[in-house]
Amino acid sequence: MNKISTKLAASFIISFLILDTLLMVYLHQTITHARVDEELDRLLKTGSNHRNVLEDNYTETTLHHIILMESGGERDVAILDDRGNIVQHSLDNEEILTPYVSELHDTQLTEDTILPVDWETSPYLVSMHPYEVKGNSGTLVMLQSTIPIRQLVNQLNAHFLLAGGGSIVVLFIVYLLLSKWLTRPLIRMKEATEQISEGLYDVDLPKLSNDELGELAASIRKLSNDLSRVKRERKEFLASVSHEMGTPLTYLIGYAKVAQRTELNDTERFDYLSIIEEEAERLKTLVKNLMDLAQMDEMTFTVTKSEFSADEFIRDIVQLVQPSFDLKGITLRIEQVRDFPIVADRMRLEQIILNLLDNALHYSETGSTVIIRAFQDKKHVILQVEDSGCGIAAENQQQIFEKLYRVEKSRSRSFGGAGLGLATVKELTEAHGGTIEVQSELEKGSIFTVRL
Repeated sequence: MNKISTKLAASFIISFLILDTLLMVYLHQTITHARVDEELDRLLKTGSNHRNVLEDNYTETTLHHIILMESGGERDVAILDDRGNIVQHSLDNEEILTPYVSELHDTQLTEDTILPVDWETSPYLVSMHPYEVKGNSGTLVMLQSTIPIRQLVNQLNAHFLLAGGGSIVVLFIVYLLLSKWLTRPLIRMKEATEQISEGLYDVDLPKLSNDELGELAASIRKLSNDLSRVKRERKEFLASVSHEMGTPLTYLIGYAKVAQRTELNDTERFDYLSIIEEEAERLKTLVKNLMDLAQMDEMTFTVTKSEFSADEFIRDIVQLVQPSFDLKGITLRIEQVRDFPIVADRMRLEQIILNLLDNALHYSETGSTVIIRAFQDKKHVILQVEDSGCGIAAENQQQIFEKLYRVEKSRSRSFGGAGLGLATVKELTEAHGGTIEVQSELEKGSIFTVRL
C-alpha cells in the first residue's frame, strides 16, 4: 500500500463501510422492532375486541363466530375456562397451547397481557385476555405467527446486502476517479521532482486547476526554473572567477620570471616589480570581494548598528580615498553634507561608499569630477556618489548589481573590475534594510543612491 490513491481509497472505503454498517444495523433493528411492536399492538387490540364481544354476549354462537373470524389466517384464537381447559380454538393442533397454558396457571391475570417470548425462536406471539361474564370466567388467548416477521427480516437482510454491495461498487468507482483526478497529477509531479534531483531542470508539468494541486505544480515549475538559473549562474560564476584569478596569476608568474633576469637594470626590474605589485593588489581585492559575497550567501556576516556623525563619516572616507583620485587627476568633491546622526554599521556602510567611489574612480576619465553627498529625506538617510564617466545603458542598469556581471566583459582589464563591487554594495545595503538605485546615461555619467 505505497500509492497515495490506495491509501486514500482504503481509508475512505473502511470509514464508509464502518459508517454504513452501523447505519444498516441501526435501521435493521429499528425496522424489525417497529414491525414486532406493530404486530403485538394489533394482536393486543384484536384480543381485547374479542374479549369485549365475548363479555357482552357469551353464547355458543358468539364463541363460534370468534373462532370462525380467526380461522385460516396468520392469527389463531383459543378460549379457555377458569381451569385452563380449552373451550374452543382455531388451531390445527391444540398442543401448541400447552406451554402457554402452563404459564397461565403460574400467573393470575387481571388485565390484557403480552407474554414475553422471543420471536426469533418462538413460532407465535401470544397475548392473553381474561374475561368474566355471568359466573363464567376464563382467558381468551391470541396467537400471531412470527413467520411474517422472519420473512421481513430476511427481505431486509437481502436488501441491505444488496445496498452494501452497491456501496462497494460505488466506492470502487470513486477510487478510480481519485486515481485519475488526484493521484495522476501527483505522480507526474513526483516524476518531475525526481528529474530535478537528477539535475534535469527542464520539466514539463501541465497547468492544473486553481487549487492546491495547481499551486504545487506552479511551485515545482518555479523551483525548476530557479534551479536552472542558479546552475547557469554557478557555471558563469566559476568561469568568471577562474578567468579573473587566472589572469593576474599569469601576470604574476610571467613578470616574476622576467624580473629574475640578471641582465635587467634596476629601473627595468622596478617596473616589473611594480606590475607584479599591481596584479597582486588586484588579486587581493578579488579574493576579498569573493569572501564578502560568500559570507553574505551563507548569512555569516553581522550588521551591528551604532549612531555616528554623517559629516565626520563622509570626511573620513574622502580623506582615505583622496590620494587615489589625485593620482588619476580626478576631482573628488563633497556636496550637501550637513551634520546629522546616522544609525548603521559604520564599517559596513564605509564598505558600501568605498565600493561606489572605487567604481566611480575606475570608470571616470582624468580631469572629470566625482561628487559625494549625504543628506536626510524625511526619515531616510540618503547617500549619493555621482560621476561623469562612461555611463550605463538603460537595459543594463538592473543587472549591474548581479554577481560577476560587467556591462562589457572585454573592458574588465582596462577598467579593473571583476563584477563583484556593486553586488557587494547591494547585499550590504539590503542587510541594513535599505535600497540602492542608479540613474545613468551613456557618456554622461551615473548617480548611485543609497537609501537607509
